[in-house]
Amino acid sequence: MAHLTTSDHVNLNLKDWGTGRPVILMHGWPLSADTFDDMAIAIADAGMRAIAYDRRGFGRSAQPWDGYTYDRLADDLAEVIEYAASDDIAIVGFSMGGGEVARYMSRHRGRGVSQAVLIASVVPYMLKTPDHPNGVDQSVFDQMAKAMKADRAKFWTGFFKDFYGGAVSDEVIEWSRALSMYASTKATFDCATAFATTDFRPDLPAFKVPTLIIHGTADKTVPIDATARLAAKGIANSKLIEYEGGPHGLLASHKQRVIDDVLAFLRP
Repeated sequence: MAHLTTSDHVNLNLKDWGTGRPVILMHGWPLSADTFDDMAIAIADAGMRAIAYDRRGFGRSAQPWDGYTYDRLADDLAEVIEYAASDDIAIVGFSMGGGEVARYMSRHRGRGVSQAVLIASVVPYMLKTPDHPNGVDQSVFDQMAKAMKADRAKFWTGFFKDFYGGAVSDEVIEWSRALSMYASTKATFDCATAFATTDFRPDLPAFKVPTLIIHGTADKTVPIDATARLAAKGIANSKLIEYEGGPHGLLASHKQRVIDDVLAFLRP
């Protein structure tokens, strides 16, 4: 395992596998880079370099008290991109990780990035507002926070049933629950606020590279009408692939199909 210390002195854990063109992978909430292992192996086997890192506060990375805004998280990504040392990088964000992709593209002007991938991503906006009627009502996020504060371990069991839509084994659900309990409680709450309330619509014009968008039509965690379909309209030179009946947790429920679609996009 590799490690990177950020400019604000936070230690990030990285997996750096393979050689060739770098592909940087950003995981979803409340999990870790381990959820990208199958894709990372496939990327390395295809002659590219897979770099998957644990977001600050999650997995094996350090657990600072703060720094869980998308601006700071995009700055972390910028430092991982600098570590990758290439001007031909693909960045892949799953769920919450899609927000880091979007904010990086605007805040850092997409420096070094030649392709982007959004998988079941929160981009462009999760929250229901008068000008975003297909978003998720604030009361849903309030109830999530209340349930997590009351019994975080119990909350994950029900959460991951919807997350995977009954398309994975009980063992995958238990593994996901264990990863979530390993995360910082503070990071878990703060990141939930970040992905629920951050509006990425102003970031969409900053995508200047080919972008692949993958989303399940039955995603109960990040509804497709609030996110992927709008992202595809707002990002120039993007391609949306809808997985009919697919849930949120596509990296497990539709593992091989996602890998095949991503590799087909990344290959010249």
